[in-house]
Order: sequence, then structure tokens, then C-alpha cells
Amino acid sequence: MNKTTTSSEGKRNAKTKAEIKAEQAAALERRRAEREIAVFGEERDRRPGALSVDEIWWRRQYEWLKVRGYLLRPRYAPDWVRSWEGSKRHAFDCEDGRAIHFGQVMDATRVADGLYVALKMVKKSDHPHEVEIGQYFMSEKLSSDPKNSCIPFFDVLSVPDESDTQIIVMPLLLPFNKISFDTFGEVVECLRQLFEGLWFMHNNHVAHRDCMQLNIMMDAKDLYAEPYHPVMLHMKRDFSGFVSHYTRTQRPPKYYFIDFGLSRRYDAIEETPLEYPIFGGDKSVPEFQSNVDVPMNPFPTDIYYLGNVVREQFLNTKKGFEFLKPLVDDMVQDDPRKRPTMDAVVERFESIRQQLSTWKLRSRVISKDEGPFENLYRGVTHWSRRIGFIVKRTPAIPRLRD
Repeated sequence: MNKTTTSSEGKRNAKTKAEIKAEQAAALERRRAEREIAVFGEERDRRPGALSVDEIWWRRQYEWLKVRGYLLRPRYAPDWVRSWEGSKRHAFDCEDGRAIHFGQVMDATRVADGLYVALKMVKKSDHPHEVEIGQYFMSEKLSSDPKNSCIPFFDVLSVPDESDTQIIVMPLLLPFNKISFDTFGEVVECLRQLFEGLWFMHNNHVAHRDCMQLNIMMDAKDLYAEPYHPVMLHMKRDFSGFVSHYTRTQRPPKYYFIDFGLSRRYDAIEETPLEYPIFGGDKSVPEFQSNVDVPMNPFPTDIYYLGNVVREQFLNTKKGFEFLKPLVDDMVQDDPRKRPTMDAVVERFESIRQQLSTWKLRSRVISKDEGPFENLYRGVTHWSRRIGFIVKRTPAIPRLRD
């Protein structure tokens, strides 16, 4: 009898797996809250539209950035009141309800002229060469060169009470492929700027070392009929509706290489510098796969990066770019010693460009996965624009005005 009673009491006292998990989750939540209070002085708000950890850091910089001439959006003001509070709107339907995607980069308005800019937070201990290289390309001799496709540094700010932190002020840019390419001529102009831009860096003894897709951007402010929202790029800046844009033929953009965190500048007499491999955003570099302990020349790796961008963005996904295949195949060869220099790439690309007919250059860029109905719709709208460009004698290869 006593044995049976003891067994029943044990079963009642035993915790279920669900109860154990609940206790562990509660303990984890308490520790998280304690860490947030230790770091921020308060527990972070987790409601929809609340500031992220990175955004809280930017909010702390609001006042001194304003004094320095850069105004953050109302979301980051110390006295910010959520615009959706007291209404039936969801946070995500409001301009001030969307968090930034990359915590290191914030948008702002330059008070002096109303220009929208990007602010990038960098740690000198992590990337000691980034500011130096960016400012080098802003020197009077280099900044005026039309082949310079390095993102301009408007200003470099030191963060108060954070000696290791700097903020780089740059143009507000978009990914280079954010807006679809309409014609082959638009792609040709994009590649011309990028090939000449990387040639310019190499000719000035700088290896980018991470010139992959995400580090190629464009200044699209003239492409849009009105300012776009810096987080929700398809929306107007005030969230009053969707934003419309022109084609690159109508408003040619300037393309830029960004992010010099891994870049290195070498002495002019150092013809073949050697660096230990360092993986950037593109992990497919052939020479890095089994030789991570062997120093290598970083310049051929740059050529692989850019060739792989062309391969992935155009040859593999779009129709009709076979004319680029021989050049791209050479740029992405497994043996870096067999890759062409940027001098050779620019020369060969110019020869390819000269052989393209006006008909080809005005032809529409078609995705390999485009369906028949989409093809029909896009084809009709393309031809209406194309006829207009021919009548107006708009160049088949859109060029920036000097």
C-alpha cells in the first residue's frame, strides 16, 4: 500500500518535458533582458516596428549628427512617436515602421542642400584601410577622372566617446541590378563603367579584394520620378504609394564599387604583391579553395570576382549574352595566372562593343525564366519605348553626360 502511494506521488511531482522547456525558455528570456538592460539601460521594445539594437545605436547619434549637418529620419529622433499608435494601421504600413536592413548603414539628409546620403559606421580596428583608400580616390588628381568608379566619400566623422568608430558619409545608392536592364545597350554601358572602374583601381595600385555583386551599386536618384524610400525601395519616400522609375536609356546612372574594408593599396614598384586569401562575399574563388595558407597576388582574384558577377547576372540568367562568353570564361579561369589583366579586359570589351549592331544594342534583355505572358507584355511595352528612342535618335548605348 505504501509503495503504491509513493509511486503516485512521484508521478505527480515529475515535470513534463513541456514544463522543463518552458522553465528553460523563461530563464533564457530573463538573461536576455538582463543583458539588454546592462547594455541599453532598458529592456528593448519587441513590438512590431520597434527599433532594432543597431537602430538604437543610431538614435544615440541623432543630435550630434544633426549638429554636424546630417539629419536622420523621424524614426530615429529621441522624441519619436510612432505614427501608427492610436490608429488601425500596422507598423509595416507606415514610413517610420520599417527597420534598416544593414545595421552598419543608415540614410540621412544633408541639411546644407537636402541631398540624401548614406552613413556607414566602421571600426578602425576591424578595417584600418577603408577610410584611407576611400579618401585616396577622392584626391583632386583622381576624383575628376571619368574612369573613377569608387564611391565618393563626402565626409568622415569621428563618433564622440567612441575612439575606434568612424562614420563615412557617401551618396545614397541602390544595388546595380535593382531595376531591370531594358536593353543590351544598357548592360554594355554598365559593364564598360565597371571594367574601366576596376582598371582604374588596379592602375592606381589598389586591389579591391571583394568586388562581388553586393559591392556594386548605382546612383539611381535620377532614375526615379520622385525620391524612393531608403528601406522599402519600391515605395515613395513618404509611403504615399509606389514609386515609378525611368529606364537606364532615359536616365543613365553612374555605377560604383563600394566597401573598401578588405582593399589594399600597394607601392607602385610592387608589381606582384602577395596577400593571404581572405574570403569576401563571393566564396567561389578557385585559388582559395585549397590554398588558404599560401599568399597570392590579389589582382587576378579581383578579375575573377568581376567576371563571376557578369557570369551570374547575365550569362547564366539572361538570353543573348553569348558574345561575352569568351571574355568571361577567361576572367574566371581556375588558374589565376591565366586570367587577363584589366588592361586586356578593357581592350577586348571595347572590341566586342564595336562589333555589336544597333539592332542588338536596342534589343530587349530577356530572362531565361520569363513566361510567355510576361514575355508578350514586356515585349509590347519595350517596342513602344524602342520606336520612340529611334525617332528621337536616343543613343543605343546610354552614356552619362560629362
